Amino acid sequence: MSHGARVIRTGVSSGGPAAPPAAASSAGSDGELVDGAYFRSCAGMLKVAQMISLLIGFISVNNYPWTDNSAYSYFQIVTMCDLVMILFFYIIHIFRIYKKLTCVSWPLAEFLHYLIGTILLLIASIVAASKSYNMSGLVVGATFGFLATILCVLSIWSSYKVSCITQSTSKYH
Repeated sequence: MSHGARVIRTGVSSGGPAAPPAAASSAGSDGELVDGAYFRSCAGMLKVAQMISLLIGFISVNNYPWTDNSAYSYFQIVTMCDLVMILFFYIIHIFRIYKKLTCVSWPLAEFLHYLIGTILLLIASIVAASKSYNMSGLVVGATFGFLATILCVLSIWSSYKVSCITQSTSKYH
C-alpha cells in the first residue's frame, strides 16, 4: 500500500467555473476574441483584486522616502514581478491563448507561478512590515502585500485541491 499526495486541478481554466455544454457552445465560441465569461468568473475577479492590491502596495512603498533601500527594493521587485505575471496569466485566459499554445501546460505553469510568487511575496511583506517602524506609507505597502499574499493563497486554494490518494496494491489483479 502506498500513500502519496497529488495535486488535482478542479477548474477548467485557471479555476474558472466549468460551463454546461449548451452554455459553452453558445456563449464561448472560439470565434470570439475575448472570453467575456472570464471577466465575471471568480478566478478573473480574484486576479484583478490581486493586481490592484499589488499595485497599491508598490505605489505606497515607492512614494515614501525610506532609509533602508534594500528591504523595500526587494519588496518593489517582488510586487512588480508578481503583478506582471498575474497580468500575463490574466491576458492568457482573457484571449484564450491557452487553447492555441497547447505545447505549454498552462495549469502547471500558473500553479508554479502562484506557489513561488506567493512565497516570495510573503517574505517580502514580512521584511517590509518588520522595517516599517510605524511609517504610514510603508505600513500600508506591507499591509497590501499581506492582502495580496492572502488573495494568492485563496487563488491556489480555489483552483487546486491537494488530496491524499491511497493506492492499494493487492496480489490479485
